[in-house]
Amino acid sequence: ATSEIKYFIPHQANQRIMNAVAKNLNLQDEQIVSIIKRYGNTSAASIPMAINDLYENDKLNYLDQMALVALGGGLTWGAALLPFAGS
Repeated sequence: ATSEIKYFIPHQANQRIMNAVAKNLNLQDEQIVSIIKRYGNTSAASIPMAINDLYENDKLNYLDQMALVALGGGLTWGAALLPFAGS
């Protein structure tokens, strides 16, 4: 259930697409991690950069559920639901 997701961290290619997906999943604004305004489209590095941004701003807690989603050229895609296991 989306209520179990603490953070939705998509590939940071397009803010409008990220917002539309989050809306369709009924996610709250505070669940969506967006760094695109600060860094732009950083391609494959965008998800790790977004996780690092959360970490450096002390927003991640042990076992917070993160939904990671990426879409690439040729309609390749990947997604993972995983807990933050840091300290």
